[in-house]
Order: sequence, then structure tokens, then C-alpha cells
Amino acid sequence: MKILLLQETDWIKRGPHQQHHLMDRMALRGHQIRVIDYEYLWKEDKNRKIITRRKEINGAYKIFKEANITLIRPGMIKLPILDMASIVYYHGKEINRQIQEFNPDIIIAFGILNAYIGMQQAKNHGIPFVYYLIDHLHTLLPNKFAQKIAAQFEKRTLKNADKIFVINKGLKDYAVEMGGNLNKISIIPAGVDFEKFNPNVDGSLIREKYGIKKDDLLLFFMGWIYEFSGMKEVAESLSTTDNENIKLMIVGEGDLYKPLLKMKSEDNLDGKLILTGKIPFEEIPEHIAAADICLLPAYKNEIMMNIVPIKIYEYMAMGKPVIATNLPGILKEFGLDSGINYIENSDDTLGKSRSLKDAKRIDAEGEKAYSYVQNLKWDNNTEEFENYLKSLL
Repeated sequence: MKILLLQETDWIKRGPHQQHHLMDRMALRGHQIRVIDYEYLWKEDKNRKIITRRKEINGAYKIFKEANITLIRPGMIKLPILDMASIVYYHGKEINRQIQEFNPDIIIAFGILNAYIGMQQAKNHGIPFVYYLIDHLHTLLPNKFAQKIAAQFEKRTLKNADKIFVINKGLKDYAVEMGGNLNKISIIPAGVDFEKFNPNVDGSLIREKYGIKKDDLLLFFMGWIYEFSGMKEVAESLSTTDNENIKLMIVGEGDLYKPLLKMKSEDNLDGKLILTGKIPFEEIPEHIAAADICLLPAYKNEIMMNIVPIKIYEYMAMGKPVIATNLPGILKEFGLDSGINYIENSDDTLGKSRSLKDAKRIDAEGEKAYSYVQNLKWDNNTEEFENYLKSLL
């Protein structure tokens, strides 16, 4: 099968997300994969050129080195407003080129604007079009005006898709609300690679590296540190607590990384707050293993309402209890007895962690978490995904 995947984030710098896990495994199954992505983090490159030309990158794997994925990065004008306009021209041109040269059997989209363009071109050429939702896409845009426009593109793409995939029950409801045909929607959730993520992974060297003592309570968060991640509030709580044995490790980069670095130096957090920055994917399991409790204390905003990040499954697969805000999507997916301990808002994180430790419930909640996800294997999800795609041909 020849698969053309469209997204509007950076395939290399972000993730691994749902599409990385599935496409790497689909490539290992012998399918030909080409990805068109978008350098939306271009503003972070101080040495950037204003106009960049088309680039093709072979071997653009994310998880498995053997996964032969070709990444195509269309040309772009790296100026505000014109960067988004670039998608209309350059991505439209590239999608058409791939239809002519690659002749894909199926087109799968994860974005908004290039998804809409891809849907139109797929229809024009009789190619099955799949829309895969892992977020409330339009809510990720920076202002209400842009969100309203993006929502219309999202609705039209959903309405015209031949197949819609979502990663959880909450997003299934969202897809229907946005105009998707219920009969075309299937849930393929996040999975776990249990060879990498399991309770037997040893995190002792990581604790030793960062000076975490045996009786310290290590809280853990990984991923992109959004402003709504709740990490600022947890760090602030940590700076005012008298308990010197509670530590917070944050693995990753993002909007709050530099503010957190500043807080660490100014707010009595040296030795309490550990910021590793971005680390290789293969080092993630031992860092989770070092933790006592894992966190998702995100704000209750429109973006997070129906989201269940992959990291939750990986936390749980490692046998770690999770403290998470009582977001509707997570409650709908995991219920009240799965090893996830709910809080009302991010300020409650430290209190909940102390209560778990004082009640000696950490190990028991971790066992519940592992039990809940132990059958959610990526290989099973990939096979189900593959069968759905074959049925569209």
C-alpha cells in the first residue's frame, strides 16, 4: 500500500505522536510511506532564511531505524501570515505532485488546511481520504478569528472524509459534533510498546544521576511544556512547600521551559525542580521508571477537553500512578478506578501526591494503572488500522 500522510507540525522535532507510531510500524510491514510536513517551529531558528526550498529527507523514522519513511518538506515563506499562506500554494503543489509521481493508494491527514486541500485533491483523483483526529485541531490556533476559520475547514474535511479515525471516546463525540458521519468513525487508541515501557525497567541510575534519594517523592512530567500544562503551578507549589523530599522532574521543552529555568534559579527550587530538556526517545522509559508518580495537571480549556495524550498510556504501562486534572476526555476513557487520581486543578497536585504517599497507595495505584493498559499494544492497533485502510481500497 502506498500511503501519503499530511500534517501541519514538524515531523522530526515533535512527537512521537500517534502518526509516528503507526507509520513506523506500517513501514515495517512493507507499506510505502511518504509524509508532507510543515515547519511550524520556524520562528525558533534564529539563522533561518525567509524563503526555503522544497526538501526531501529519506529514512525519516521516529521509533524504528528500519522504518523507511520519506519526508517531504515543501517550500515556505517564513514570515507571519505568509507562513500559513505557504500551505495553500506550496502544499497544494506538493500534494498534486505526489499524486502524479507517487500515485498513493490512500491519503491520510492530521492537520487543518493541508488536510482540506488533500481531501479536495483526493476526491478529484478518486483516492480514498482518511482524516485522523488526535486533537481539537482548530482550538490550537492563537486567536479566536483564526479558530473560527479553521473550524470551518475542519468541518468540511470531516464531512467529506471517506473514513475518520479518532484516538478516544471524547474525540469521537467531538467529530460527530463537527459534522463527521458516525458510521465512518472508528476509535484506534494510543498503544504501548511493552518491550520498552513496562514495570521492570530500572530507573535507579536516573535517580542517582539527579541526586534523588530513596525516601524522596519524585513527581514526573514529560512532553511539550505548554502554558496550560499546569507545570508552572506545580513548580510554584513546590517552591513554597516545607517538604524538602518532594521533587519534580520535567522532561521536554516548550513554552514554559525558559520561565521554569528562571523559576528554578530565583524561587528556591534548586534541587527540587529538575529540567532535563529534550532527551532521546529511547531514554524515556528509564526516566519514567525513576518516578514515583506521573503527572498530567493540565488546565480545563477547550484544547484539553477530549484529549488523552499517549504519555498517559506510557506512564501506566510503567506501573506508575497518575495524577491528572478531571478532564472529560480522560474521565470518559479511564473512569474512576484505573490508577488515575483526579484533581480539580493543577494547584492540587502536591496535596494529592502527599495523600497518596501518606496512605501508602502509590504501589497499589500503579498496579491498577498497569492492569488497565496491559492489552493496549501498538502492534494490535497497527493491525486494526491496516485492516481498516485495506477495506477502503
